[in-house]
Amino acid sequence: MGSFSIWHWLIVLVVVALLFGGRGKLSGLMGDAAKGIRAFRDGLKDEDKPAEGGAKTIAAEREKDEARG
Repeated sequence: MGSFSIWHWLIVLVVVALLFGGRGKLSGLMGDAAKGIRAFRDGLKDEDKPAEGGAKTIAAEREKDEARG
C-alpha cells in the first residue's frame, strides 16, 4: 500500500516526458496557444471595424442625399 505500482510510475514518466521532452514542446504548445488567442482577438477587432465604417458611410450618403434634394 505504501509503494507505487508500475502504472503509477508509467503515468509519472509520461507526464515528465510530455513536460520536459524534446526541444521545449511545452513552451511550443503554449506559444501556439498564445498565437491562437491573439488571432482570435484580432479577428474580433477586425470584425467591429467594418461595421463602424459601414455606419459612417451610410450616414455620409444620407447627408449627401439631403444636401442634393
